[in-house]
Amino acid sequence: MPVIELENVSRAFTVSTRTGLRRTRREVRAVDDLSFTVEPGEVMGYIGPNGAGKSTTIKMLTGILVPTGGSIRVAGVDPSRHRMKLARRIGVVFGQRTTLWWDLPLKDSFAVLQKMYDVPRARHAENLATFVELLDLGDLLDVPVRQLSLGQRMRGDIAAALLHDPEIVYLDEPTIGLDIISKARLREFLAQVNKDRRTTIILTTHDLDDIEALCSRVMVIDHGHQVFDGTLAGLRASQSAPRTLVVDLATSLPPITIEGATVVKVDGPRQHLSFPATTSAAPLVAQIAATYPLVDLSVAEPTIESIIARLYATTPTTA
Repeated sequence: MPVIELENVSRAFTVSTRTGLRRTRREVRAVDDLSFTVEPGEVMGYIGPNGAGKSTTIKMLTGILVPTGGSIRVAGVDPSRHRMKLARRIGVVFGQRTTLWWDLPLKDSFAVLQKMYDVPRARHAENLATFVELLDLGDLLDVPVRQLSLGQRMRGDIAAALLHDPEIVYLDEPTIGLDIISKARLREFLAQVNKDRRTTIILTTHDLDDIEALCSRVMVIDHGHQVFDGTLAGLRASQSAPRTLVVDLATSLPPITIEGATVVKVDGPRQHLSFPATTSAAPLVAQIAATYPLVDLSVAEPTIESIIARLYATTPTTA
């Protein structure tokens, strides 16, 4: 049974504008006729540009907002009607906000959460010990939250969201502002939690490295509409983004001329050739090796950033 079900969900807002003495109102649909399900244990990347409707969707899934159309069920209940009941079964992390108590030491925030969620003491202690070790929080437990760095606070927020054993965790920009090491640590931790506990994770992010590292499924939303739902490999295939052949020659030469590929960049003896994703690189390599002083080469797959950009560019805008 799916743990998340959305059927024809919409959320509209009324926006007022003033022109001179006249005030006009218009309806803006942040989410429009959205339907999807999420199975237990899935890690789904939910991505889109600013204003696409991602945060609105998450707020409806947690019960903060009520849909203006359609129906939502999370863990078997309507989020907007059973917010308190659902709160025990979900965890939420917003990258630019904290759920920790600003002036309390980190360990005291964790103690308060144990009381709030009525987690058995033994289970709370077991979870806390696990997360402190995996997230390297041991030296931070006595530090007031306001004195933590962004990366330290984010690790604390993620531990706080998981201490009560939620079935579902929503992560909204969890790695925003973090350095490379902190990002890698969080990604490893989340992958481990999903593997060990089968926790369902919904991840919204602009850092597409998060998606590649964690997500088995990707959903792309734009202007409130779903424009893609599938695997990362499927997303790449859907856009037929070109691949790149990076060729190192023995010396600097004019742009390579071969059938089936086009030089897009020359950097001294290194040249970058673009060719269709559906074309094999082998005949191109054979042509180059037979004609040019080849030293080395590699094939670069299209970046997820370029694929997403192509998807947005080819998606009709709905007013």
